[in-house]
Amino acid sequence: MDHIIINLVEALKVIASVAIFFVWVVRYDNIKNEFEEYRLPTWTRDLVGILKISFAAMLQFSNQDLVKIGALGISLLMCAAVITHLKLKSNFRKYIASVAMLMISCFILFYTV
Repeated sequence: MDHIIINLVEALKVIASVAIFFVWVVRYDNIKNEFEEYRLPTWTRDLVGILKISFAAMLQFSNQDLVKIGALGISLLMCAAVITHLKLKSNFRKYIASVAMLMISCFILFYTV
């Protein structure tokens, strides 16, 4: 069973990193539109993007402490995203990805500790 969890964590680390890269680089126009729609400042968008990409990169290191920092950072950012969507009364379809990423990053963190 332990071998299965290790492989699952490794797969989720790749999935999380690729998803964050895709959303924050390839589909960056959607991010800009979403932050404008929610009337959030551009400096917040830029800071969140830098942090998310940095934390996602940390997931790929072999150093377990960096992986923990990356997973914890993504977890905190995803908590903030979910709370923001709830405060703004967004449709669940708009923030289901945040919930999924929160669950993935918490799983990574739990099984890396």
